[in-house]
Amino acid sequence: QVQLVESGGGSVQPGGSLRLSCAAPGFTLDVYHVGWFRQAPGKEREGISCISNSDGGPYYIDSVKGRFTMSRDDAKNTVYLKMNSLKPEDPAVYHCAVDSWPCIDDDVRASDYGTWGQGTQVTVST
Repeated sequence: QVQLVESGGGSVQPGGSLRLSCAAPGFTLDVYHVGWFRQAPGKEREGISCISNSDGGPYYIDSVKGRFTMSRDDAKNTVYLKMNSLKPEDPAVYHCAVDSWPCIDDDVRASDYGTWGQGTQVTVST
């Protein structure tokens, strides 16, 4: 199984921005549906966004809608999550994941995804 590689995390002040990247060394990412997830300490992994391998999505859960933007760059074999207006509730380890399960709405379930990255830490603080 080929793992995904997330990058772009860091520490920002409330209201700041980050762009996370999800790269797929060794396989073609654009044939898969891709999801973004986050997991904060003591909480279950939460699906926040997904995009299809065609024209479906992206979709977002309500808590990030209007602030986060998901996109894919097939030439770079990379998927991005642009995060604006970060809030104190957003800190977590963010993961990308891929699988053949279709992205059709904002119900992004970790159990539907089989290939994962190791995650990148996002911190929001003064």
